[in-house]
Parts: sequence; C-alpha cells; structure tokens
Amino acid sequence: MLRLKRFNFFNMAKTGVLFDLDGVLIDSERLYSGFYDNLGELYNIEEENFSMAIKGSTIEQILSKYFPSPEASADVLRRINEFEANMEYPICEGVIEFLSELKSRDIPAAIVTSSSDNKMVKLWNQHPGLKAYFDTIVTGGDITRSKPDPEGYLLAAKRVGCNPEDCYVFEDSISGLAAGMAAGCTVIGLATTLPAERLKGKAHILVDGFAGFSVDDMIAVKRH
Repeated sequence: MLRLKRFNFFNMAKTGVLFDLDGVLIDSERLYSGFYDNLGELYNIEEENFSMAIKGSTIEQILSKYFPSPEASADVLRRINEFEANMEYPICEGVIEFLSELKSRDIPAAIVTSSSDNKMVKLWNQHPGLKAYFDTIVTGGDITRSKPDPEGYLLAAKRVGCNPEDCYVFEDSISGLAAGMAAGCTVIGLATTLPAERLKGKAHILVDGFAGFSVDDMIAVKRH
C-alpha cells in the first residue's frame, strides 16, 4: 500500500473526519458475513454473495426487500437481535491511536453507519470510552436512504459543522465508498473487508488499515 509524505503543519479548522463502523472501526465484518450468508441459505435467497449485497443497508431495508412477509420479517429480526446481543465488537488495530490524534488536534469526527441504535448501545457498553472520540453518530434511524446514497455523510458533515468537500471519509465497502464520493468528500478506502483489487478506482486512495496511519498521512491525500 501507498506510504504518504508527512506534513509538519496544516490548518485543520474546517476539516471533519467521517467513519463507517463495521470493518473500519470495529473488526466485525467477517462475523456479519457468516451470519447473513447462513441466513440467505436458510431462506433460499437468490442473491449472489448475499452478505455483500446488503452491506450498508438498514435492517428495515433488508427486511422489506428480502423478507417481506410478516412471519419472515419477525423471524429474521429475532435472529439478528439474538446474534448482535451475543456479539463481540473488537476495535481494529490502530483505531484508538488515530482517534486520539484527531482529538488532540481538535478535528471533529463522526460515525456514519446503517446500524441500529440498539447495536450502538451494546458497542458503547463494551467500549465505554469510545463514544467520547466522536462529535456525532449517524445511524440507520437518522436517514431514509442508505449507502450508496450520500445522505448519511452529508448529514454527518453538517452536524460537525464542515462542508462535505472539507471532510475525509473512511470506508471499506463499495457502497460506502460510492456514498462518500457522491457526498463530495475525500474518500480513503480500507482494504479490510474486500481485497484492494475490488476497491481500486473507487476511492482517492487505498490503505491496509489504521496501524501506522497518521493524521498527517490523511492530510496528504489529494482528490486528484
């Protein structure tokens, strides 16, 4: 992956940083992929790579599109709630160091996720100090259109008081990268869920993750 030139100084007064959650901040994607692929097999969903097809969608959108009957929706929602209730949310390597650097430099940060508020409560319970790093959290309940629509990122930029073009987005999925690009942000793709080859050309730069990646590395990313 590309190593970036470090800057000694940069005026960050109007800059915001917007993060996807799963596969970016927390190492949960492989668990979700297994769960949803098994669910797709159970219900004979005729969608190639079901877990990736629904990535970025809210639970409500998944239920209405793939499990529209009341019986199926109720069963699937029960399974999701049971799965998430017992799920561990490990923080990805290098994330806390990166968030700490943003905080020390007074750079506002936000999470933009399709996750439910209930899931976020479980995340905060597991990692009580994590929420303090973020100025706002945009969840599935705050939006009407999920990724690749840019609604979530545009809302997050507004909440942190920044223009979208002054924001950096960190994403790991194709739909998420498309949402960040459509919002007009500078998009950094993380090859944590999909191989870099699948993400090539869909972000302004690709990196392996946050380990060894600094705020100055982020600043060095150019749109063109």
